[in-house]
Amino acid sequence: MAIRQLSPHTINRIAAGEVIERPASVVKELVENALDAGADEIDVVTASGGLSLIRVTDTGCGMPPDDLQLAVERHATSKLSEEDLFAISTLGFRGEALPSIGSIAHLTIVSRARDAADAFALDVDRGAKGKLRPAAANAGTCIEVRDLFSTVPARLKFMKSERAENMAVSEVVKRLAMAHPGVGFTLTMGERSNLRLPREPAGPDGLLQRLGRIMGRAFMDDAVRVSGVRENVSINGYAGVPTLHRPDAAQQFLFVNGRPVRDKLLIGAVRAAYGDLIPRGRQPLLALFLELPPDEVDVNVHPAKTEVRFRDAGSVRSLIVNALAASLHREGHRASAANGAAALHELHANANANVHAVPADAGSGAAQFSGSYARDYGQSARAVYPARSPYAPAPGMAEAMQAPLDIMDGPSADARAFTAPVAEESQDRPLGAARAQLHENYIVAQTRDGVVIVDQHAAHERLVYERLKTMLREGGVARQGLLVPVVVDLDDDEAVAVTEKAAELEELGLVLEGFGPGAVVVREVPVLLGDGDVAAVVRDLAADIVREGTSTALKDRLLAVCATIACHGSVRSGRRLTPQEMNALLRDMEATPYSGQCNHGRPTYVELKLADIEKLFGRR
Repeated sequence: MAIRQLSPHTINRIAAGEVIERPASVVKELVENALDAGADEIDVVTASGGLSLIRVTDTGCGMPPDDLQLAVERHATSKLSEEDLFAISTLGFRGEALPSIGSIAHLTIVSRARDAADAFALDVDRGAKGKLRPAAANAGTCIEVRDLFSTVPARLKFMKSERAENMAVSEVVKRLAMAHPGVGFTLTMGERSNLRLPREPAGPDGLLQRLGRIMGRAFMDDAVRVSGVRENVSINGYAGVPTLHRPDAAQQFLFVNGRPVRDKLLIGAVRAAYGDLIPRGRQPLLALFLELPPDEVDVNVHPAKTEVRFRDAGSVRSLIVNALAASLHREGHRASAANGAAALHELHANANANVHAVPADAGSGAAQFSGSYARDYGQSARAVYPARSPYAPAPGMAEAMQAPLDIMDGPSADARAFTAPVAEESQDRPLGAARAQLHENYIVAQTRDGVVIVDQHAAHERLVYERLKTMLREGGVARQGLLVPVVVDLDDDEAVAVTEKAAELEELGLVLEGFGPGAVVVREVPVLLGDGDVAAVVRDLAADIVREGTSTALKDRLLAVCATIACHGSVRSGRRLTPQEMNALLRDMEATPYSGQCNHGRPTYVELKLADIEKLFGRR
């Protein structure tokens, strides 16, 4: 077949296949145009999942007649400079959306410029452009799309159910609304109004209100403010506390310069920041907004502009991880408020459970553990980790584990007695004053306006784990030399990458060096790894470094060992604690970051507000 040039109509249909995947794609393109036009109110109406009707009305700047006629031509745009294709500061810039939509549907545009007295309309019927005509309309633009994919009926076979298409449209509108809280949005599907978002004031509070209307009240109650700046890149937004999570990533929203994206680098950074704070297989809830100069990010790597590429990906990833980690660290012991409702139900169902209570005259006491508790704890740690165990604590760690909390020297006057004045003062602390122990595992504490129930094993497990992590971070990783150095065969690229990171790996206790082409020799390993497979560790490290440029595998392994030590070395369920021990545990939880969840991501305590308890008994 001889080479020939395709007709404009065919070219438009091909472009439509790249840009218009489903009705939600049309909604995305039209709403982005409305936002670029400076609209402060956007109304979206669909019917039959968007296949029979899509109408987007905005209060933007509108278009004069000449611009209106050019808007439906291919590659016609007011948002892109020919001099610099990488200085893109708008959401839409290709100039393909309107002509692509018009080639596969019936398109009607009615627009009136803000300073104009008259409005004009233009029709594009399946690629055939009509004549400009006068119309009646308010300032702004209204675009109506009917009979989508009518020229490519084969595409209709690949559409999902009306409900699924409606959900996709709703998701698109919600994502764009989250990035623009100062713009009001309404979404009507068929005869039903599905979404109504009023304009929110500028600033963090307005953003949180908009996020709460979309992500739910639970997110608002448990959201943590995230912010950070590095050179010319900034990050803002909100993230849920680690105990607020779900089985999928449907509530993870990431934006780059106001553009919703699904970027692997950003998702990986979020996963690294939460690390061991959430259970395996669960996903945190968050909405993060990244802002950087347009020439630092390429938004043109995907026709639908859902993926981006950063000039300095490592710096961006580091900023996200550090900002998220700092925000979660700042919240200290905070746990999800949503756990309280579930706890109230369980508490009511088990109202007659056996309770081992602290004596009625008990108060909070001094924040100290008895000597017997320290001895019992040290003995349990030594029993779990004999000298030859591959997971034996490194030198110095055993001593730290035997005294995981602040222990005051000297005997206690009375291990079972509190003084009332101290009890009153302790009720003002975040986790209150200990009042009882249920089933030798759950500490019940009283605050000024509620009740706190603590899982003693889970809480102490996190405290020990954080101490071990601090030792690794501040004191360095204890390492031991190998009697026979281990030679590990790798690909040439992996061997070079690992050798270049030798200094960083040495800080983690792994000492290695190049050993000819495609191999490295390991001379020292972290004590925490015990008798682990050194070659497997190095191969995992090499894969990490080549793939992401960072050596996370070794760090993850060390933290996993620390978590195992903490789990077996913490105060066990079934151990009866004295009032002093219970209160010392509460005080240390308040001072330890991430103590709201154990090493496995489960909550360590729930808080029940007095008002909710009174409702349970009909007092309110």
